[in-house]
Amino acid sequence: MPSHSFRKWASSRTDALDEIAQAHVAVGGTLRGRRYATQQINRMYAVLLASQFQGFCRDLHSESVDFVVSMISPVFQRTTQAAFVHNCQLDRGNAQPGSVGADFGRLGIDLWTKADNHDPDNGLRRTLLDELNQWRNAIVHEDFDPGKLGGTVTLQLRRVKEWRQACDGLSRSFDIIMRDHFHSLTGTAPW
Repeated sequence: MPSHSFRKWASSRTDALDEIAQAHVAVGGTLRGRRYATQQINRMYAVLLASQFQGFCRDLHSESVDFVVSMISPVFQRTTQAAFVHNCQLDRGNAQPGSVGADFGRLGIDLWTKADNHDPDNGLRRTLLDELNQWRNAIVHEDFDPGKLGGTVTLQLRRVKEWRQACDGLSRSFDIIMRDHFHSLTGTAPW
């Protein structure tokens, strides 16, 4: 069974992303062509995707910490939980590969190495996640540097859809990897 975090990703988080995808169709239609309004929707879609994926990663980290804490003596639970969540990068920054790896690393796992071993497509997905966060930062800080954005300042819907597929694949992998990690350590499935 998947984690609560993944089920939320596959339901309410996906619903929110679907709403903006539908808004894109409503404003821009289905025909090809450049439209200013759809460019703005593409940007909103990218920012929403980055935030929803960050929320998923933060939720999965919290759910993982809760499982670890539940496995130890109640006397040490509060202190242990505080140590795992103190200064988490996902609480204050983007869900970029470095912050995701650092926060999950506290739980005794090299998440990106496991992700690469879990699915060969995860290397490309990590690159796409980094690209998504570059665009997210450019959008929210209104700082469009083509050198950091793949040589363009125009965001195409096709690219946002690729990022979304990457986030979908990473979320599935992360969920399975963390379940397997804890199961191998404790003999108990965390979810």
